[in-house]
Amino acid sequence: MNKAFVKEDEGGLDGWDETDEVHDDAEEALDAQMGRNLITPEGLEALRAELKQLRKVERPKVVEVVSWAAGNGDRSENGDYIYGKKRLREIDRRMRYLSKRIDTAEPVDPARQTHLVKVFFGATVTYAELHDDGSESEHTIRIVGVDEANTEAGAVSWISPIAKALMKSEVGDSVTVYAPQGPKEIEVVAVRYDAGKTGA
Repeated sequence: MNKAFVKEDEGGLDGWDETDEVHDDAEEALDAQMGRNLITPEGLEALRAELKQLRKVERPKVVEVVSWAAGNGDRSENGDYIYGKKRLREIDRRMRYLSKRIDTAEPVDPARQTHLVKVFFGATVTYAELHDDGSESEHTIRIVGVDEANTEAGAVSWISPIAKALMKSEVGDSVTVYAPQGPKEIEVVAVRYDAGKTGA
């Protein structure tokens, strides 16, 4: 961890306290559960950009505020100092996590996929879902790395129930998704490998 200050009483200005160990343990358990750290090239670039932003821009700004606040008297009632220390812990924790994820990343470029008719990591899949009332709806998702998942943008983690169900399927196949709400049948309508894009 990058320690920008000399450690002081009350946990020090470096932003480290006992709760960080708990968060680190939780992150290590999550890494072990996820296994391989597959990621798209643009996903890896986004992690690197976030780490750089935290290291070069956000952390120095917070360090400056905390240093200024530390010189303003009683720290126990100094909101800028207390919030700044808390924010430093969050930034340092995120930087450690990003560094670990970048170090273990296995980039997989969807553009280099050779089995274009089957669903694998990086595929953009359109599927049809039949509802209980007899109606049908279509959805499009892209299968990406854990750190890239964003359900609002249609990007789902490759270890999610739907991605696991779709793996190795092709157009016309019906698969069962075992979701928390119960199993549901979906049919693959289209498979493509458009790097970095998810259709609607």
